[in-house]
Amino acid sequence: MRAIDAIRRSAIGIGPQRTIHDAAVVMERSGVGSLAVIDGTRLLGIVTDRDLVRRVLAVGVPPESRIDGVMSSPVVTIPFDAELRDAFALFRTHGVRRLAVVQDGQFTGMITVDDLLIDLAADLADLARPVSAEVIFGDHITSASTPA
Repeated sequence: MRAIDAIRRSAIGIGPQRTIHDAAVVMERSGVGSLAVIDGTRLLGIVTDRDLVRRVLAVGVPPESRIDGVMSSPVVTIPFDAELRDAFALFRTHGVRRLAVVQDGQFTGMITVDDLLIDLAADLADLARPVSAEVIFGDHITSASTPA
């Protein structure tokens, strides 16, 4: 599976001149916990809901301040055509919960640890289904396989 295939939501970004309040509103309306900070086509940084708590609310930064003042930069990125196992390695080595997916230097979306956990849980449930059925219902021997 490629990195681009793991993206669950559209690429959501905000300009660096926008305010912290604007970013919080965009996150709330979009149902996301992070935004890419983009200047034209350049990915400048990322701002997360955690950034807003730790770098804004906890220290009293006014909500009218620019978002680029509290963003994280540089951003850990992954090429859109990279294998998903490369994302696991990046999460592990960089200790981040989000990776910006880029194509030709442009932000195309975000892969999150949460998204990968949801996919992994679904895959494990699919694998467990036949095992669970065997445990619950026992061996099913059909008349075709019963010796005469």
